[in-house]
Amino acid sequence: MRNNHLKAFTVLNRATQSIQDALKKDVARYGLNLNEFAVLELLYHKGDQPIQSLGKKILVASSSITYVVDKLEKKGYIHRRPCTDDRRVMYAAITESGNEFMDAAFPEHEKKIESIFNEWSDEEIETTINLLKRLGYHVENL
Repeated sequence: MRNNHLKAFTVLNRATQSIQDALKKDVARYGLNLNEFAVLELLYHKGDQPIQSLGKKILVASSSITYVVDKLEKKGYIHRRPCTDDRRVMYAAITESGNEFMDAAFPEHEKKIESIFNEWSDEEIETTINLLKRLGYHVENL
């Protein structure tokens, strides 16, 4: 049985790596890396976010976030804005140019993700989501 645990771990890692590689290639055509695209996607869908919280929301080391924000700011896709209530907090906000970019790029990116998962039925996708959530919660509680 233990052999299956190791095999499940290896298969999950390889599948994740394959998906990451496909998505890296997809966003590279826009001159972005996955972290840049993830920040833009978050701001596009959820609105302004405290820079300090971006790393946790997109699963990137907080030490990398400043670099990602700097790159997106240089490209004109986002800007920083101070919090009106707390001078220590700085927000990342998507610009009009960033919104226009995402209006064009996101539907194509979404199609790429759909093409990755179209191997599975809707029921298989739901089952996978539930199993992976359960696994994640279990690991957090170890």
